[in-house]
Amino acid sequence: MQPANVVGHARATTKHESLVGQRLVIVQPLDAGGSADGPPLLVLDSLGCRVGDQVMLTSDGSPIKEMTGVDNCPARWSVCGLID
Repeated sequence: MQPANVVGHARATTKHESLVGQRLVIVQPLDAGGSADGPPLLVLDSLGCRVGDQVMLTSDGSPIKEMTGVDNCPARWSVCGLID
């Protein structure tokens, strides 16, 4: 798991069929000190995050399978929680 800040959202007119109807957000991963840790990521969001929210990311495939109902979804990261 990795903390991140939501910096935007994305829309795609053409995407993998498993991502149709899924919400995509752009997040900036953070290190333990709160500084940027690598480039921004495009992640699946089932929690309804907004720009400025701090979230927890996971690269585990189980939440993605649960969200999409597909075993071979190309997404790697998803939002698994909001940080207070």
